[in-house]
Order: sequence, then structure tokens, then C-alpha cells
Amino acid sequence: MRRGPAGPAEAVGAGDRLAPVSVVAGSQEGAQRGAGAVVAGAVLTTGLATWAVLAHRPVLAGTLVLLTGVLLTASGAVARRRGGVDRLLDAFADRAFDACVLGAVAWVARTDDRSAAAAVLVALGASFLSSYVRARGASLGYDVEEGVGPRAVRFGLVGLALLLGGSAGALWALAAFTVLVAAVRASQVPKEERLARGP
Repeated sequence: MRRGPAGPAEAVGAGDRLAPVSVVAGSQEGAQRGAGAVVAGAVLTTGLATWAVLAHRPVLAGTLVLLTGVLLTASGAVARRRGGVDRLLDAFADRAFDACVLGAVAWVARTDDRSAAAAVLVALGASFLSSYVRARGASLGYDVEEGVGPRAVRFGLVGLALLLGGSAGALWALAAFTVLVAAVRASQVPKEERLARGP
């Protein structure tokens, strides 16, 4: 028996079935734009914090660093769940913060407080080493991740050091913590390899 054209009820039913797909796609696109806006805000505050350090305004720089830490900690949590481009942008913003802000602190402190400059350089090197180990482990298929906790502590220590006027003690605490995180992350790679090989 041949059927005629679909009635209004059938047409509405088909549209209703397609509506949830459109809603989900729209929400995902909105979430991507939101994550990108957070990273863009973090890059902006990183630039402003770098300028404040070079302008010898440590309190303003520390405040901006803490704001940057809030933004990048939030974006890091989202990037861990979603991966892909979000993780790439988040990693870029995090490394840009280390290079710009810590580099500026080391430059300013190089003549007035060499101990503080040395601490910053140790922290900067350990941070980039930690990032390299994570990327290398991921390329080998190992799960080497950084939680939001260590990242929040790192930003907190940088901000505290600046609020205290570039305290060498706080910067050495940052250096020790960053080295510890790098060591823990490096130990994860052989651990993952042993687990992959099995008993």
C-alpha cells in the first residue's frame, strides 16, 4: 500500500528528533569559544604582569599573576577533560607565562638580587623540563599529566614572591617545588613503561 506525503505530525516529529543534535553541537561550540576566551584573557594578563615586573611594580605584577593563575587553572581543568586544541592552547599559555613573567623577574633581579635571579632560573628550567617530559611521555603513549593542584601552587608562589617585593625565599620555595614536580613527572615515565611491560 502506497503512503502519501508525510503529514504535519510526522514532519514535526522529525524536526524534534533533529533538535537535540543541534542543541548539543551549539553547546559544544559555545564551550570551545568560552575556553578560548579564558586562555586569551590569561595571555593578556600575562603580558600585563610582564610589563609590571619590568616597570618595577611588584604588587601590581603579583596581583596580575594571581589572576592569571586563576584563569589558567580553570582552563587547565577544562583542557584535561576535552583535550585536542584546548589542551594545546592551554599548554601554550602556561609556557608563555613562564617565559615572559619568570624571564622578566630574572632580568630585573640580575643586578639587585642574584640569589633571587638564580632561583627564578632554576624554576624556569625545571618548568620547561617538566613540560618536555610530559610531552615526550605522551608521544610514547604514557599517561603523564599535571593536575590543577601543582599548577595552582606554582602560580600562588610566583604571585606571593612578587607581592613580597621579589622575595628570594619565596622564589627559592618556587624553585624547590618546581624541581620536585619535574622529578615526580619524570619518574612517571619509567613507571608507566614497567606497567606496560607487565610482570
